Amino acid sequence: MTIPAFRFDNTYKRALPGMWLAVDPVPAPAPKALVLNHALAQELGVALGEDAAAVLSGASLPEGAEPIAQAYAGHQFGGFSPQLGDGRAHLLGEVIDTKGRRRDIALKGSGRTPFSRGGDGKAAVGPMLREYLLGEAMHALGIPTTRALAVVATGEDVWRETALPGAVLTRVAASHVRVGTFQFFAARGEVEKLRALADYTIARHYPECATADNPYVALFQAVTGAQARLIAGWMGVGFIHGVMNTDNMALSGETIDYGPCAFMEAYAAGTVFSSIDHGGRYAYANQPLILGWNLARLAEALLPLFDADGDRAVDIANGLLEGIAGRYRAEWLAVMRAKLGLVGVEDGDADLADGLLAAMEGQGADWTLTFRRLAAAVADDGAVLPLFADAGPMRAWLGRWRARLSDGAEARLLAANPAVIARNHQVEAALAAATGGDMAPFHALLAAVTEPFVEREAFMLPAPSGFGRYVTYCGT
Repeated sequence: MTIPAFRFDNTYKRALPGMWLAVDPVPAPAPKALVLNHALAQELGVALGEDAAAVLSGASLPEGAEPIAQAYAGHQFGGFSPQLGDGRAHLLGEVIDTKGRRRDIALKGSGRTPFSRGGDGKAAVGPMLREYLLGEAMHALGIPTTRALAVVATGEDVWRETALPGAVLTRVAASHVRVGTFQFFAARGEVEKLRALADYTIARHYPECATADNPYVALFQAVTGAQARLIAGWMGVGFIHGVMNTDNMALSGETIDYGPCAFMEAYAAGTVFSSIDHGGRYAYANQPLILGWNLARLAEALLPLFDADGDRAVDIANGLLEGIAGRYRAEWLAVMRAKLGLVGVEDGDADLADGLLAAMEGQGADWTLTFRRLAAAVADDGAVLPLFADAGPMRAWLGRWRARLSDGAEARLLAANPAVIARNHQVEAALAAATGGDMAPFHALLAAVTEPFVEREAFMLPAPSGFGRYVTYCGT
């Protein structure tokens, strides 16, 4: 058997003792590759053959792998858990890809660890394929994200409400350092470990911060910028993460953890997809607010590093937090200018963007189709007005918008607004088929979402009326 040759250089394990536990994945009894990401493998400098299923399921360990489970804490729906950690994930190690980027190679659904808290450590085919699909869709949209190298069926069932075929996902990430990683050590008062983690994060993700007057303040500012750009990107494509807990906020600025997430269809600011988000904490319009809330938790964790004087540290943190809303608003407005086909910056642009959302609210207008059809609406109201229950406000908005446009707007609009997203009804149909052993619908949908600006009519239409309210679960 030829095992994929990962050239591991495992700095997290080497540099940060006490922040992980060594544990091997549980071998899959009969691994079979369901989907292999050959394009991503090429970026990593790895060749995936038919025998790759063994190593990408935990059945065999590649040379140089040093499996660990990382420790972290986190606020989950506002409540703090002082110890979470990788309950069903194993970080095999790190590689330097063909572009010189350091990336984690981790297995998910690969068995129990000391952090499992009573769970079985396993995962099912459907949720693992969902993470693969959504990650590739986001990557194709240009939004920073973790990605999947493979999904491998394990050959055994896992039990949820019923027996489901098991699977392991291989996740590739810039790193798995989270806000919750910092919270773990801050909650224990382990300041030197906190400092070591911050220094490691700076060296790995934001090396320019090392020479700042206060590297830890600079780190916080860099993370704020990365996260503001990320959430603005989500908002631009109508993506709702669903579990913006602090343990799901990566300091690298990548989207991580595709559990109860989905793309919004009919625009409504309060849209929620998660089955457990009864209060709408992580609703579409709340995501920028949760950005600030999560960053406030990071600032709390970093207080001992901001300044040895506690009062001075709090003053520094408060000053940093005051800038978050403005930073996000600037990133969001940049996204919206692109989506509206605008060139340059004018004072009325924010009002124009807000005005479109006001015209869309409650009208049943599909988010993706509305923006895509703006290209045709440059010349024809009829291209977009039929999407609205009451077209009056949108008709008035179109007049103001056209007055702001310049030559070449149609091409800019088509380049900025995707034709295809991972539509919820199609995702569910593909995953149901795959769970039953038919991968063809999954591969067809994957091909469509990885070329999101190519118009494929079969993948462009919203869910039929009989699909009902969409609910997702923490199944990944």
